[in-house]
Amino acid sequence: MAELRSRRSNLAVPGSNPRFLEKAKGLPADQVFLDLEDACAPLAKPGARKNIVAALNEGGWGDKIRTVRVNDWTTEWTFQDVIEVVGGAGANLDAIMLPKVQDAGQVQALDMLLTQIEKANGLEVGKIGIEAQIETAQGLINVNQIAFASPRIETIIYGPADFMASINMKSLVVGALHPDYPGDPFHYILMQILMAARARGVQAIDGPFLQVRDVPAFEEVAKRSAMLGFDGKWVLHPGQIDAANEIYAPSQEDYDHAELILDAYEWATSEAGGKKGSAMLGDEMIDEASRKMALVIAGKGRAAAMSRTSSFTPPED
Repeated sequence: MAELRSRRSNLAVPGSNPRFLEKAKGLPADQVFLDLEDACAPLAKPGARKNIVAALNEGGWGDKIRTVRVNDWTTEWTFQDVIEVVGGAGANLDAIMLPKVQDAGQVQALDMLLTQIEKANGLEVGKIGIEAQIETAQGLINVNQIAFASPRIETIIYGPADFMASINMKSLVVGALHPDYPGDPFHYILMQILMAARARGVQAIDGPFLQVRDVPAFEEVAKRSAMLGFDGKWVLHPGQIDAANEIYAPSQEDYDHAELILDAYEWATSEAGGKKGSAMLGDEMIDEASRKMALVIAGKGRAAAMSRTSSFTPPED
């Protein structure tokens, strides 16, 4: 996980709106996904493909991860989405997001199509990743197989609105806690997705919060999945970006402490440190388990380009 790129904020951008595509280039989101699915009316999809290809090839995205969400395999648009976007702008594309994934076979079909297009266009085979979106009961049941369906898989994403419709869930606000429910009705869903992602060694991304101007409510919902260990969340409005970037990154104190643990453990296990399996860092005992936990936090901090504000000094004999 420490080597993966930061996806704290994943900005949705409708492919049918050239103005929004241009504006997204200057926003501080870690990832943008240019949408050909729900954000585009059926008659607007052909034009949206062309807009997306042009926007990707024009550049100006900086260090953002560039993803395109195509339509799902039950529609008549999917293959043409992939052919036009990857064939036209594959060199400037990081990943394809596949919505409403039901089983491993759908991921494998996309993998094969990507491989053919990459070969036909002289692109590096396997360069373009796959982000799998879980939006149905069947998809959640099969999420473990989906996570391992292709070496291209980079993220597993929760899609709350379609998922809630899939299981007939009663809720007034997508992604929010319901006042009539005594606990968290989304906990099981989020944990299933998280376990599949972690077993595969990829990132887990929370879905959108639709009340786009209610940033405090967005923060409340985001903190829930961040606490579980999710790596980021969709943002539908520029006002949600800063909140997501802060919530899904470690605090400065936690990041500094993680880096200190890694330095202290490396020194303790070295010849100079006495080749010890455990050591004290102040009043805290650290060991291999401590190192593993610190790697996760330090990895997220490094991916978010955080800078440490403290350094380790070996104790005197």
